[in-house]
Amino acid sequence: MEIKVIDSHTGGEPTRVVIEGWPDVPGETMQDRLKYVKGNHDHIRQGVVCEPRGHNAIVGALITPPVNSDSLTGVIYFNDVGFLGMCGHATIGLVETLRQTGKLLSNEISIDTPVGVVKASVAEDGLVSIRNISPRVHIKDLKISVPELGDVIGDVAYGGNWFYLVKNLSPDISLDRIDSLMANSKAIRDALNAEGIKGDDGHQIDHIEFFSEPTHTDADSKNFVLCPGDAYDRSPCGTGTSAKMACLYESGLLELEGSWVQEGICGSLFYCHLEMENEILVPVISSKAYVISQSTFYFNEEDPFCWGIN
Repeated sequence: MEIKVIDSHTGGEPTRVVIEGWPDVPGETMQDRLKYVKGNHDHIRQGVVCEPRGHNAIVGALITPPVNSDSLTGVIYFNDVGFLGMCGHATIGLVETLRQTGKLLSNEISIDTPVGVVKASVAEDGLVSIRNISPRVHIKDLKISVPELGDVIGDVAYGGNWFYLVKNLSPDISLDRIDSLMANSKAIRDALNAEGIKGDDGHQIDHIEFFSEPTHTDADSKNFVLCPGDAYDRSPCGTGTSAKMACLYESGLLELEGSWVQEGICGSLFYCHLEMENEILVPVISSKAYVISQSTFYFNEEDPFCWGIN
């Protein structure tokens, strides 16, 4: 089997778009297709993004035909440990990949994801803006006891994935502090799991987010985001920033159409705001992505690591 992919990065965070070779994925809805891929193609997921072809920071994007007549494409997102409902940076990377390959039929498109329809637009300078699904706050000011950290207070919120956004700790967020940031965020995630705290759909709270004062003068905040598994987000995290803005809005700290600039740990910026559409809160995330390579992967069953190292 051969699979062709195009790699890009958005704010430093890599996206690997599968453009050819993945077996057909049946299903009338994106949720049906996600269920099928989970049950039948998980080994392909591992082979595409895990070592030796990949690493734990890569988010894959499997293009499918759309399920809605007015959408350009469908997409299923995945990483080294499983599948994601939505991914902001990867959606921006997907749109740029479509643009670079001549498949972007309009500067404004709709994309079908397992968690809903996401709209995207592309400016003349290549800036991609996505209109994410509506975020929501699930639990405010949740206190948990974490070994070596003590009481931690944060909000549980949804932005396409589930997040615990830490409020009472503001560590130094820098690349030379990765080890402590990873250890502390994983300890918080373990504590949430131990206490059985889940999203309102029963989903694990698998993303942990810290915030600090920004480095950039035009940014409002700097963040560190623990992703599922043992990876951290190099970008400011689109779904995490969506969840953050929902928390700010509910607390009266961010107005509709008010600018929010989120800085990531690598110093890249997402330019964001909230809109209200038909009484539904809509986060808008803008950034650029850059295509960096195109590859053909060969899957030889005689290779002991054909389907990745896990």
